[in-house]
Amino acid sequence: MPEHTYRVLVRGRFTDLDDAGRARLLAAADRHNVLTGGFSAEGALSYDRRLDFFSYRVQLRAEVRDTDREVCAEGMRRAAQAVEAYEVDFRDLKATATDMDQMKIRRR
Repeated sequence: MPEHTYRVLVRGRFTDLDDAGRARLLAAADRHNVLTGGFSAEGALSYDRRLDFFSYRVQLRAEVRDTDREVCAEGMRRAAQAVEAYEVDFRDLKATATDMDQMKIRRR
């Protein structure tokens, strides 16, 4: 089966932040600016200083599937790892995937 490029956007919410977790996230907040996090193979965690919601953007190569469930599951797994690296809890992970090889570009 051919491989396609998928852009996966994962959204979630920080939960039960203690003072130490909040301090770790705030110390790295400038590197995780909501406006600068783009799609990449490494993935990009983004959040603002309110420390309520976060997003994770990643670009994955995967075999073409009838559904994008497997690609979304991989995106959520990577998002969980990125947040857990700061030793904080999260909830409500939701992912959407876009098959970039299926995008139609209209040229003028």
